[in-house]
Amino acid sequence: MMSEVLAVQVGAAAKSAGLVVVSSESGEKYSGGATTKFTLALAVDPKKTQLLELSEGFEFGRTDLKAEVAEYLAESAKRLKNPRPDCYVTLHGLPLSFGKFGWPFHESTSGADTSLVHGEVRLEDGGESVLHAKIAASMTVTFRDIVAAPEQPFAESFIYNAVRKTMDQGQLELVKSGNRQPVPLTTRYYSARQKKFVFNDTTQEQRKNFLAAKVFWLSGVLGGGEPVWLLDPRDTQYLDASVEDLGLASKELAAEGLMQWVDGAAYGVPTPKLMERRETYATELAHALNSIKPAFNEEMRSGLTNM
Repeated sequence: MMSEVLAVQVGAAAKSAGLVVVSSESGEKYSGGATTKFTLALAVDPKKTQLLELSEGFEFGRTDLKAEVAEYLAESAKRLKNPRPDCYVTLHGLPLSFGKFGWPFHESTSGADTSLVHGEVRLEDGGESVLHAKIAASMTVTFRDIVAAPEQPFAESFIYNAVRKTMDQGQLELVKSGNRQPVPLTTRYYSARQKKFVFNDTTQEQRKNFLAAKVFWLSGVLGGGEPVWLLDPRDTQYLDASVEDLGLASKELAAEGLMQWVDGAAYGVPTPKLMERRETYATELAHALNSIKPAFNEEMRSGLTNM
C-alpha cells in the first residue's frame, strides 16, 4: 500500500515537471529495507530517461519536502534534454559520468557516526570507458542536519559536486579496478551564513573556460553535436556562481564564435572553431589525469629511509 501511494505521488509530480514514469521496480537499501526505483522519461522524448530511487517510507506529501522534490524534477527535465544527462565536467577538464548510486544514505557499518552513499564515476573522453572510481560519499552528523532528507532529490547535487571537487583536489584516482575511495562531506562545503553549499571560488574567466569545456566535451565529443543545458544549477553550485554569471559566460563564448545558442540562450552547441581546440583539451585532460595519480617518495621506494 505504501509503495502504491508513493507511485501515485511520484507520477503526479513527474507529470507536472514534463516527465512520465515509464516503469518502477522494488529495490533494497544497502542496510536493509525497501526502496522503489522509478524510471523517469521526458514526456516529449521517452528515450531520455533517468532513475529515481526513494525509500518506500519516504514522506512525499510533507510540505517541507514536496517543493524541493518538485524543483529537483523540474531540473531533471531540463537536464534530460542533454545528449548525456549523466555527464559533467570538472574545473580541471575531466569529463565524467555518474552512475550506480544506491539511494538513500545508509548508516556506516564500521561503527563510525556517519551516513554513506555508494556510487561510481567514469572518465568519458569519447573512447572506451575504462578508467573509473568507485566512491563512498560520507556525511557527518553535523552535515546531516543540513540535509532535509537523506534521499536522492535532496543530496544528489551536492554529492556530485563534492566528487568533482575531490577530483579537482587530486584526492580521487581513476583506475581500471580498485576499492571504494572516500569522498567526505563536511560543513566546510556549506556556508551557514549564506545558507548554501559552496565548493569553489571562481572568476568569470574560469566560468567561461568551464562552460567552453562543457560544450566541447558533452556536446561536441560525447553528444554528437546535440545541445547541452548551459544554465544547470548544479554547475552554479559547483562554481559558486549565479545563473546570470553562466549566462554572461555563454554570451562571451557566443560573441567569440565558439558556441551557438539553441532554444533561446538556455542550450548551446559548439562551433567548428571550438572543436578545433581538440588538442588543447586533450592536453588538459592528460594533465588532469596525471595530477590525480598517487605520488610516491622515490627514496622510500629505493629503501633509502630509516623505517
